Amino acid sequence: MNALVEGFGALLSVQMLLCVLAGAAIGMLVGAFPGITATMAVALASAFTLTMDPLPGLAVLLTILIGAQFGDRVPAILINTPGTPASIATTFDGYAMAKQGKAGLALTSSAFASAVGGFVGIAVLMVAAIPLSTVAMRFGSPEMFALVVFGLTMMIEVSGRQLVKGLIAGLFGLALGTVGRDPMDGSDRLTFGIPQLVEGIPFIAVIIGLFGIAEVFSQMISRRHSKQKAITSFGRWWPTRQETRQMVKPIAVGSSVGTVVGVLPAVGGDIGGIVAWNQAKRVSKEPEKFGKGSLEGLTAADGSSNAGVGGSVLTTLALGVPGDSVMAVMLGSMIIWGIQPGPGLFTSQPDLVYSIAGIMFFATVLTLGLSLLRMRGVAKLLELPSRFLWTVILAFCIVGTYAVNNSVFDVGVMVLFGVLGLLLRRYGFPAGPIVLGLILGPLAERNFRRSMELGGLETIYTSPIAVGLLVLAVLAVAVPRIRSRMKARRQDPTDRDTPTDPPVPAGASR
Repeated sequence: MNALVEGFGALLSVQMLLCVLAGAAIGMLVGAFPGITATMAVALASAFTLTMDPLPGLAVLLTILIGAQFGDRVPAILINTPGTPASIATTFDGYAMAKQGKAGLALTSSAFASAVGGFVGIAVLMVAAIPLSTVAMRFGSPEMFALVVFGLTMMIEVSGRQLVKGLIAGLFGLALGTVGRDPMDGSDRLTFGIPQLVEGIPFIAVIIGLFGIAEVFSQMISRRHSKQKAITSFGRWWPTRQETRQMVKPIAVGSSVGTVVGVLPAVGGDIGGIVAWNQAKRVSKEPEKFGKGSLEGLTAADGSSNAGVGGSVLTTLALGVPGDSVMAVMLGSMIIWGIQPGPGLFTSQPDLVYSIAGIMFFATVLTLGLSLLRMRGVAKLLELPSRFLWTVILAFCIVGTYAVNNSVFDVGVMVLFGVLGLLLRRYGFPAGPIVLGLILGPLAERNFRRSMELGGLETIYTSPIAVGLLVLAVLAVAVPRIRSRMKARRQDPTDRDTPTDPPVPAGASR
């Protein structure tokens, strides 16, 4: 209890308040402009915060991250372009709601879902950090491999009825994940003598290309041949009581999924929104609306990605292993400050853990308030002529992609995948499985090969945890399809061969 009091008491100063305010403002601006990622913003801010004391410096970095998690919903909903990779799933239903004249409702609901998800992640951080630090290191390569395989089953689910095309896209993503340095012996693979590929395909460039540049290209082409008008009707801003009740279940699902995904070492919350969107669709009474403007889909995705922040911080502090790319940057700053995350942190500096949780709590409250106050002003972005908006988006995508590694090569990769994303849309291939394959493929390969070196397949099928996760992976694929066919037979016993899968969600192809 003393550590808790000391941790929160250290935040009660004018300096800490100013740090949180500055971080929130920067973070929300970062998230609101496509192409400027939270990772890049935290990396740039680290150069300035290293001259500060550890706690104020951490306040700035953490609040930038949380602010970006709120701000990135704005472009995702208003212009169908994720502000950061964490808001990919927000485009699935957010943009569809905006086109239906519900942009105001989408923005407000997204803000509340993000806040609830954030609070859940913070609560889990405070409760589970110490227990996790004592048991999580027993999670070996076989268990991690099985866990990643379970994650890879999501590429099937986000493909909708386009199962074959979704699998092809997923295999392409897995192939992209093999490019670069071999995880075991360090040799170059599929780099074709290009030094920039030694570290693998730049993930941020791929994400921005597939989901940002491709969207701009698609709008340019479609509007050239049509008189489609920009969205101008935002309708009401506040949900009704019925809509509020409707959001409870998906937010709970999203927050739970996001926290779990965020806890996974090196996975982070980038795919949390996609996985949560899929899980919410499974338990929804109206799954056919997902991808077409579902309030459930929107709030599940946003609650998940924000809950993932708490999960990734939990992994970083408890294990000393970065939960995602942002935490990797922050981990470096902590070490320079003399803070060594890991199990020992909870005995040497327990008050610091609670201070970090307190910073995240205050940052979430502050950014929620800013989100609700600034919505009408940000909505005016849609009043800009399309050509100006496209120019701004392209400029920020290029600048943001370049700034991650100061690499013109990354910009070229972004443009290449922008063209590829456009072609995928034209021919009905979903982009989501590519992202899942690219993120999870290397992690699956690394842990599988380590398991083989440790003792072969026996290390996997003799691990109860690994076997349980693999069984869950099979059930995750089979059960929804069996349930769907049984439901169809009950509804129409004379037509048992009728496809029952809902149509491909509009966002799943992005």
